Amino acid sequence: METYSLLREFADSWMLLVLFSFFIGVVIFVFRPGSTKTYDDPASIPFRHEDKPAPARGADDAKEA
Repeated sequence: METYSLLREFADSWMLLVLFSFFIGVVIFVFRPGSTKTYDDPASIPFRHEDKPAPARGADDAKEA
């Protein structure tokens, strides 16, 4: 059997099953009950500075110099 045919059969059967299982595992990990606290802070990043722009990086260093 050629190498290509062997790898093609493996990719069509077992690798599909492995990647699908990995995808389901990631979805379950993200939506598990305890993950809400973990993702609350990153989810609110766009709304942290609604009333004024965020300070520029290094702005404090430029004022002191």
